[in-house]
Amino acid sequence: MGAVIEVDSVDVVAGDATLLAPVSVSTRRGEALVVRGRNGSGKSTLLRVLAGSRAPSHGTVRIGGEAVTERDRGFRRRVAAMIGLPPLAPDLTVRDHVTLVATTWWDDPRAATRRAEEVLAELGLSASGSRFPHELSSGQMQLLALAMVLARPFEVLILDEPEQRLDPGHVASVVRALRARRDGGATLVVATHSPVLAEALADRTLQLDAAA
Repeated sequence: MGAVIEVDSVDVVAGDATLLAPVSVSTRRGEALVVRGRNGSGKSTLLRVLAGSRAPSHGTVRIGGEAVTERDRGFRRRVAAMIGLPPLAPDLTVRDHVTLVATTWWDDPRAATRRAEEVLAELGLSASGSRFPHELSSGQMQLLALAMVLARPFEVLILDEPEQRLDPGHVASVVRALRARRDGGATLVVATHSPVLAEALADRTLQLDAAA
């Protein structure tokens, strides 16, 4: 089976600063690539390149055999990303946010609502569904951001430190959710500082310290 993600000699340079040293890696369908490295080693920059929000200075990136093009709807449907917290509407509840995302991507409104409820339950957010963003803890905000990504369809899932601000029990829930997507055939790229998440999820590991 061919590679879903192909990164060939990619780097990112801004003026005199190297944000991402040259890196090459590939990942197949149904695999999880875990990206490790100290702060500043380029993990988030690499994820932004994969998600199409940052162009590489050199090298090439292909996902599904095609160039990364964020403005292409086909690319956006294949690739979902959580890099930082998304913008939230203060007058929408947790359930509203997740259902809105699901409805954007699923044609059947009933299927979208069902999908939203499943993801809320999976991440332990059902009881917080009627809360507004300002009523959430930092960990619940992180789970909401993840729920908004998981509520939509994707073939490739890109996540930057999904374990941030989460206690061990919620990290375990996130691990189960991500393993289910991987085992269902999605390709995952996850940057993390968590040894627990890395050990539970990684089929391949990319260590950026040596390249930075």
